[in-house]
Amino acid sequence: MKNTRTRTCRCLIPTTHRYLSVAFLVLALTLLNGEFHNNNNNASSFALAEEIAEATSSGEGIVEGNVDVDVDVDVDTSGNGNGNEKEYEEKEEKAFPQTPTAISVTETLSARNIRVAVVGNVDAGKSTLIGTLTSSTLDDGRGRSRTTIMKHRHEIESGRTSTASSHLLGFRHNGDPIAGRDTIRGGPNKRKSEDEVARESYKIVTLLDLAGHEKYLKTTIHGVSSGMSDYSLILVNARHPPTHMTQHHLNLCCSFGIPTIIVFTKIDNCPEHAMKSSKEELVKLLRAPDVGRKPFVIKKEADITTCMDKLHTLAPMMDVSCVTGEGLNLLRKLLFSLPKRRRHELKANRSFEFLVEDLFNVPGVGSVLSGFVNAGELTVGSNAHIHVGPLDDGSFIKCVAKSAQIARINTTHITSGQSACIALALKKEERSKLRRGMVVLQENPSATKEFEAEICVLKGEGTTIRKSYQAYVHILNVRQTAFAKSIEIVNHNANTGLPPSHLHRAHNDDEDGIVLRPGSRAKVHFEFAQRPEYIRPGMRMLFRDGRVRGVGIITRIPEVGVGVPEGVPVGVPGVTVRA
Repeated sequence: MKNTRTRTCRCLIPTTHRYLSVAFLVLALTLLNGEFHNNNNNASSFALAEEIAEATSSGEGIVEGNVDVDVDVDVDTSGNGNGNEKEYEEKEEKAFPQTPTAISVTETLSARNIRVAVVGNVDAGKSTLIGTLTSSTLDDGRGRSRTTIMKHRHEIESGRTSTASSHLLGFRHNGDPIAGRDTIRGGPNKRKSEDEVARESYKIVTLLDLAGHEKYLKTTIHGVSSGMSDYSLILVNARHPPTHMTQHHLNLCCSFGIPTIIVFTKIDNCPEHAMKSSKEELVKLLRAPDVGRKPFVIKKEADITTCMDKLHTLAPMMDVSCVTGEGLNLLRKLLFSLPKRRRHELKANRSFEFLVEDLFNVPGVGSVLSGFVNAGELTVGSNAHIHVGPLDDGSFIKCVAKSAQIARINTTHITSGQSACIALALKKEERSKLRRGMVVLQENPSATKEFEAEICVLKGEGTTIRKSYQAYVHILNVRQTAFAKSIEIVNHNANTGLPPSHLHRAHNDDEDGIVLRPGSRAKVHFEFAQRPEYIRPGMRMLFRDGRVRGVGIITRIPEVGVGVPEGVPVGVPGVTVRA
């Protein structure tokens, strides 16, 4: 034992002396110059030498946590400011990063979290762009970046995204992006986890990767409907003109009132005539009456400031390449400059409302629900009694929220505007009753099968809507088939430009034989075909029968919810704010 301890001490003493020697060497070189106030670089060297000496003398060592100090520094002692000043300042900044104030992860993930939906055609490079931004590495032109964010094996093999996923892009106070690589602990191929990005970031941009293939269109519609997106990035392959899927995605974002940003990808080695043709075709789509956006080309940072407060009328356009890195820095600055559009933090004083997007069964934990906190606050624990539902009969399961996580960080408190996971204390027979599209409430659990909505039929392909029309309805995270029980034209005597055929009556004596065609506005009484759902006035809705046919807003719940006694209001009372 004595020999072992002696050998250990002999190994540690020279290392400590070496660090002290380097620290005093840096200090001596600075003292030789004698100009502490005239040379900022020398002052920084003096401060760094003191910090190294203090760390070494206190026994903390040079490497602690994620901080790795490179002591082999070249110091310019000539006094003329030349040498390796920039290189040294960069190393010093990495070694001792300065943050103006303490960063609250909870506030970052709610008040300073911008949610951006990334949509586009199947060959636009959505997953590649997200992988390049979040991993801080350029693509090799063969899909290396997209493999870092894809979830399933068949997605990696085919290169097509089939599921909706979210990825965090962090920024510091000054707008510098958080590097996605963890070069200290795992080398150049090690990516930082979500909790590391969230802890280091002052502002976060959540990128929602959605499917681009036509057969996954319903998944994309559900992602845009339930994603609570502040903005949308519509990616266009610069080498090919926009397709009909690009038009569908553009109309989808405009239907939900989401501001759009156009990004032309794959501009490296792109012929000029192909680029010109793609931009001309897209400008025509933007200027169409059902979109009504003015294209605005962004080429420098000043253009970003110009269009920031006009995103509801302008459609910024920019060019990027994930292989050469052209335009990526400008895109990062644009994402950092985006203001918060959805103010979910203002709904913190309302009753708790958690929209369930996915569910898991974790061994040792139990049932875990992932989703979005749409309103209110919740403190988990043994006293956190909640209601989960509705079930097929409209009832709710009363249980306890044991624990919660935000961005893989354990927390006891979640608030509106956050994407979170909640672990529930459920019995085995109750776990099988959970499904996507449910809601977690603390007060007034209610469900209904019928609702009234004011809808607008989108212009485009010819479609006819009348009584008993059946469509697939998307209301935030709820998606279910519904049919129209009654139709009432809204302001049909006003100057709406609707032809007389819109008031066409059927040949029978049915007074509800009104026919709706593209451009019509009407109040429609819908009824769900399968089970009751939790909905409330003010929620946006979208209905489709293969293609998107129309959008609307729920105006009234006409009956008392299933399983709720008389006198109890349906949904959250007094809510007229759009979700």
